[in-house]
Amino acid sequence: MTSAKPSPRLTEIEYLNLERTLESRNEFFDGEVFARSGGTPLHSQIAASLIQVIGRRLRGGSCVVYTSDLRLKIEATGLLTYPDLSVVCGPIQFAAGTDDTVVNPAVIVEVLSDSTEAYDRGKKFENYRQMPSLREYLLVSQKEPRIEHFVRQANNDWLLREAIGLEATLALPSLEIQISLEEVFGGVQFVPASIRAQTPPRHHG
Repeated sequence: MTSAKPSPRLTEIEYLNLERTLESRNEFFDGEVFARSGGTPLHSQIAASLIQVIGRRLRGGSCVVYTSDLRLKIEATGLLTYPDLSVVCGPIQFAAGTDDTVVNPAVIVEVLSDSTEAYDRGKKFENYRQMPSLREYLLVSQKEPRIEHFVRQANNDWLLREAIGLEATLALPSLEIQISLEEVFGGVQFVPASIRAQTPPRHHG
């Protein structure tokens, strides 16, 4: 019995050339490619609502909101990824040798899911914090109307604020705007926890 050969590691250029030919979106880190998990309809609804709400507030200004099709590169670590939403203020800056990979977001938003929550809170945020341009990071629940809002301080620490409930509002100081959770979550049908946790019945033979 022969053992499987390890997948060959890619250079960043090889990854980018491959990624540009694919319909799907994949992260890249340290020579390895990682497939993004598909989002649920609820995830997609909340992300789309956020893009609309923030986009309306920014219309006509110097900041532009982008969907999850925009690829970011964290130059300090080499991670290439696609956040659910990002905002760039002022001239857009591209990674060296590219015209489609951005390095200077001011705000990044991730809509949490069970499969990615630990990564979004942990290692991914650790990478995002290495971007000098980043001022704010939002983690958005799809289980309840709740947004966790991390703001970079002058000493480079990150301050956490939370907005919970449809009556809550959230100020984004780097964008000089304010949004309400009613705008983001209004009309969202949250899945009850008992249903989310339910496991399919086992068949005994």
